[in-house]
Amino acid sequence: MTIAPHESHANVLEPAASDAGEPRDTLQAMGRGFLMRCPRCGKGRLFSGYLKSVDRCEACGEAFEHHRADDLPPYLTIFIVGHLVVALFMGMEQVTDLPLWAHLAIWVPVTIALSLVLLRPLKGATIGLQWAMRMHGFGGRGEESDS
Repeated sequence: MTIAPHESHANVLEPAASDAGEPRDTLQAMGRGFLMRCPRCGKGRLFSGYLKSVDRCEACGEAFEHHRADDLPPYLTIFIVGHLVVALFMGMEQVTDLPLWAHLAIWVPVTIALSLVLLRPLKGATIGLQWAMRMHGFGGRGEESDS
C-alpha cells in the first residue's frame, strides 16, 4: 500500500497501486459502473446518494473521491433521451393524430422519467471508464500527470 498522491488525502492509504501496469477491462468496468457498482471489484456500492459517489469502495477500498465525471453523464443522457423521445414522438405522430396537449401529456413525463433513470447509471459508467483508462488519479499518479 502506498500513500495517495492527492495532497488533500495525504493520510489515506491507496490499495489500488498494487495493480499498477496490469490491463483493466474497459467494458467490464463500464458495465459495473452502469450497474452502480465499484468498477474494480463489482461488489461495493458506487453511490451514497442519487448522484453522490462514495469516497471509497466498501469492499475493496478503491478511492473514488478524485473522479471527474462532470459533464459527460448529462451530455450522454440528453443525447440518448433526445433521440429516443424524438423517434418515439415521430412514430406516434405517423400512427395517430393526437392533439398537442396529448403529446405534451405523454412526452414531457417520458422525457423526465428517462432522464432521471439514465443519469445515475451513465455517471457510474463514466466513473468506470475513468478507472479503466487510469484517468484523473485512478492510475496511482498525481493530477499533474493527467495533462
